[in-house]
Amino acid sequence: MFILNYIIYALLWTLAWFPLKALFLLSDFVYLIVYYIVGYRKKVVRQNLANSFPEKSEKERRKIEKEFYLHLCDIFFETIHLMHISEKEMKQRMKFKNIEVFTNYAQKGKNTIWMLGHYGNWEYMTASCLFVENKDFIPAGIYRKQKSQFFNDFFLKLRTKFGAIGIEKNQLFREAYKYIKEGRHISFAIMADQTPSPRNIDYWTTFLNQDTPVLMGGERIARKLDFVLLYVDIVKVKRGYYEASLKLIDENVQNSAIYEDTEKYTRLMEQTILRNPAYWLWTHKRWKHKRI
Repeated sequence: MFILNYIIYALLWTLAWFPLKALFLLSDFVYLIVYYIVGYRKKVVRQNLANSFPEKSEKERRKIEKEFYLHLCDIFFETIHLMHISEKEMKQRMKFKNIEVFTNYAQKGKNTIWMLGHYGNWEYMTASCLFVENKDFIPAGIYRKQKSQFFNDFFLKLRTKFGAIGIEKNQLFREAYKYIKEGRHISFAIMADQTPSPRNIDYWTTFLNQDTPVLMGGERIARKLDFVLLYVDIVKVKRGYYEASLKLIDENVQNSAIYEDTEKYTRLMEQTILRNPAYWLWTHKRWKHKRI
């Protein structure tokens, strides 16, 4: 296994040196294999699209489906390219239109939670560190440890490339309290559109025309630590280029009704997807749990 991991890493490391334009040519080829030959999770994607957009014709859903698979292949090569990407190129490919929404809170010493989803290229969020001049803030990505130590270390290295730190989900509160006790500030980025495990389902809502259990993590953390909640709205400008806008969800979570901010996040995430559905992660089995 060690030798196989070494070979995989060497291959990825070599590919990462190619300009992204060249990698997109390879992405076009891989797309043909993944979509037309392998059919990776095509049944899941089609079911998700059919349930989410019953008003659309089959032709319209197939168009979204094909655009999604090409985007999925692009994400793969964009992520590989992160291994050697320069700060200059990173700032060109991922822009933050209103980073001042965050910096204004940072100047007041307020910690924040950035809630986002698997839309656009979420791995490009590592670029946020390049747009924040206040180095007193520690940007952190919350992650769930993967079964493969190789891939866990690989993604952790990519996500901390420009100065962020990675915090394993189960260590979140311990790490947060440590920094707060030291008088330092920390901001978390959380992928909040995943499916909660059955024992962690506390809230259901309607999302993309379906009964959907929603993770409560962002709201719970903000309520317990008195963090400001922000939503990250990502737009794919063109192939290989993205823009993010920060939107306030709640700056006083402790004063809001329970589930209120989780619902606000869900509606914002839905708006992002509906603007251009092809750029969300449709291969995810988002609706595998049913309300009893």
